[in-house]
Amino acid sequence: MKSVTVNGKPVQPGKVICIGRNYVAHIEELGNEIPEEMVIFMKPNTAIGTELHATHGGEVLHYEAEIAYLYHGGRFSAAALGLDLTKRDLQSKLKDKGLPWERSKVFEGAALFSEFVALPDSDAPLGLSLHIDGTLIQKGDTSLMLYSPAVILAEVQKVIPLEDGDVVMTGTPKGVGQVQAGQEFMGALSCREQALVSVCWKAAD
Repeated sequence: MKSVTVNGKPVQPGKVICIGRNYVAHIEELGNEIPEEMVIFMKPNTAIGTELHATHGGEVLHYEAEIAYLYHGGRFSAAALGLDLTKRDLQSKLKDKGLPWERSKVFEGAALFSEFVALPDSDAPLGLSLHIDGTLIQKGDTSLMLYSPAVILAEVQKVIPLEDGDVVMTGTPKGVGQVQAGQEFMGALSCREQALVSVCWKAAD
């Protein structure tokens, strides 16, 4: 079983639940429609990785930075900066045929995470930022989500029972794009503009 790090200790998530189309600007940049219901899909534990790659199985990968939550004791207890990696060309082909597009999302190494840290004792929005080679590419916070973390937790529980250690990724703001080998990705999770945790990935082939 693959692990994530939570307050310095390894935890093995049984699954990673992902929320799609949760930021209007991202929906618009991909030319999608705002969904009538929450878009929910799942990555298996085997999708969790530690290294960022530009390709997988000969297909190019696209990045999506997201706020990720760890579920424990009936609530979200910790958060991290995550990268949801996608085979965008394959996803588009499957969508065009009306087929499920999980094949573009569930490969090994398709979910990367910083360390998970305890949630701040504050009602202020959590934010994320992603710099690539020193340039700010993605920035957003929970106030911009179509579905807040509390709503996500309640809705996911209706569809897929969560177990302690499961991870929920909450969608990405605009600025997604193709991973290029050699790029340096610097991501951060913040609250009130103060970094709670940061992470650096160097993209390999």
